[in-house]
Amino acid sequence: MELTWISIIILICSGFIVGFINTLAGGGTVVSLSVFMFLGLPPMVANGTNRIAIVFQNTTAVTYFQKNKLIDWQKIKHFAIPIILGSITGAAIAGYISNRWFQYIFAGMVILFGISMICNPDRYIHERPGLVDRKVSSLQHIVFFLLGIYGGFVHVGIGYLLLAVLVLINGYDLLKANVLKNVFVLCSVPFSLLIYALQGNVCWSFGLVHAIGNIIGAGIAARLAIKKGAPFIRYIVLALIGIVILQLLGVI
Repeated sequence: MELTWISIIILICSGFIVGFINTLAGGGTVVSLSVFMFLGLPPMVANGTNRIAIVFQNTTAVTYFQKNKLIDWQKIKHFAIPIILGSITGAAIAGYISNRWFQYIFAGMVILFGISMICNPDRYIHERPGLVDRKVSSLQHIVFFLLGIYGGFVHVGIGYLLLAVLVLINGYDLLKANVLKNVFVLCSVPFSLLIYALQGNVCWSFGLVHAIGNIIGAGIAARLAIKKGAPFIRYIVLALIGIVILQLLGVI
């Protein structure tokens, strides 16, 4: 596809929005895919191209988080391999399986996540050391492998699913869960991007221009997350979950 000045402006502006949303919560991929397809990319190419900007936005966010020493590398080394293997698996099977059943799972998870955040907000604001410090189990490895499959396959909403697991199962507060979420996405997405590229499903020019906006949005969001903390992130996530539910109901 050929880039024009109009498409460049659209890609950078939408990239800013997506980078901001994805860094604080998730779901920005819906915007990216919609923009890419609006500009003429086939759905599968849009899905692959989107991962270029994701790599750049998460590199930006992780850099800010690392400067503030917020990354728990001990936990990451346990879960990075399962989620990477899952991402590769999901990307490899993307062309063969309908994503409808993934959408049902995503819808259910997001709604339950939102209800839990409203009914018991303390668990999202205060870390639970008993869960954080416990020994990593095989079940947790399986869960992260399945999350990797989902991310490698469609990626839409993977941020919400990671946040839900990191808070409800692993016991992190929302700030630290958000930091880890960005690291896990950064670990896994380059592998799925490589597979999509080998399949010829990546438009590098669109992806790299889109990434300019993503980097700016991610940088601003990371600073806000560090400055405002878990309560701020909770309000942002709740607002975005509301938008996601309206999308699922067809209102938006």
